[in-house]
Amino acid sequence: MTSQTPLNKLRGWLPLLPVLLLLLGSYWLNRQVQPVRPVTAELRHDVDFVVDRLSATVLDRQGTPHFVISSEKMWHFPDDDSTHLQQPHLTRFFTDRPPTEITAQRGILSSRGEDVFLQDGVEVLHRSENAMHERRFQTEYLHVQPDRGWAVTDRPVRVFDRNRSIDAVGMELDENARTVKLLSQVRGLYAPVQE
Repeated sequence: MTSQTPLNKLRGWLPLLPVLLLLLGSYWLNRQVQPVRPVTAELRHDVDFVVDRLSATVLDRQGTPHFVISSEKMWHFPDDDSTHLQQPHLTRFFTDRPPTEITAQRGILSSRGEDVFLQDGVEVLHRSENAMHERRFQTEYLHVQPDRGWAVTDRPVRVFDRNRSIDAVGMELDENARTVKLLSQVRGLYAPVQE
């Protein structure tokens, strides 16, 4: 009995080499002639419309203005149904007190318009009948739900008026209950103004 050497084993497979090369060539050729799948608008993050100097008013059940949202520029993306805002300005109206105004450098409006996510230089202004009682809030991020009169942030925030300044990390603002809850690391400074 003779033992087969590796070279003899390789010679046994040699007749299959052209068939393997033919299969690989066929597979490669098939891949080359397949049509390229088109990228549809649903798969891309492309803008489908842009609006300059937008202003939209939302009315309450009595038909009076509930809030107004305006923006220098607005972009809408159909893939995630998001709306991006440049220099958004949100004004919320009340029957018993002056309106609250919220501004930022940029923002994102959720697909149903229930949530507004404001970023960069966010400022909330609580106006008062007496200018001495106006209060401002400054932060870099604020999640606003205008219908509910609710706003929240987990970032550093500064609250100040004419006499005092308070720094904290995190805030919950409830316009309907007229409450502000500072969440952590609260530090304040009170300096009465001499008149």
